[in-house]
Amino acid sequence: MQRSSFQLKQSAMMMLLSGLVGLLLVLTAEARVGNSSGSELCSVTEPCLQFDLICQTEDFEVRHYESVNNVVTDETAFSIDIALVNGFKRLEKYFNGANENGAKIDMIEQIGILVPHGNTLETTYTVFMALPAEYQETPPTPTGEHVYIISSLDADVYVQGYDGLINDKSDNDAAQSLASDLDSVGANYDKTYHFTGTYSSPLSITNRHSEVLFVALGEPVCN
Repeated sequence: MQRSSFQLKQSAMMMLLSGLVGLLLVLTAEARVGNSSGSELCSVTEPCLQFDLICQTEDFEVRHYESVNNVVTDETAFSIDIALVNGFKRLEKYFNGANENGAKIDMIEQIGILVPHGNTLETTYTVFMALPAEYQETPPTPTGEHVYIISSLDADVYVQGYDGLINDKSDNDAAQSLASDLDSVGANYDKTYHFTGTYSSPLSITNRHSEVLFVALGEPVCN
């Protein structure tokens, strides 16, 4: 039986959804959402979602992300790019003060999307962003509709990056490319969904670096 959207968020959003950073390691939130100076990927904002690089091949990376708190929203749309823009605008309001404290919160550069597999026509995507370190322990409750906080579990993930805009074609091509590379080395990974991430505002049309991520099951394959 196909898992529900809620179940996907619990098993997958452990990664980027359940706290978004739970998606990868487990140290302290402050250690995993830190200054962007240590990352070649983050170039716009100071807060940056950090990870441990387990290994790297010619085709993909294996990373370990820690559990963190994320601000999340669901968006049902006919295409991933529409879901990304609409979801981002809703989350942006939270960072601009649509929370119980009326706090203006710095956004980290990365934006994540949970993409379920096997759907037709409209798809319900989950769009999320990790909170900066100072709000990890006590994140303000969202006041906007369809916005909530989720803490993710830690996980190992397979990652393949590409430059360009996120749309249905680029996302499908990248996911299929990574899946093919993983299958060729006998890697075990969750095939019911994948994550897509971008390192700049979805409203920007230049200098866009994007990634697809699959959650590793068991010991990750590095050769």
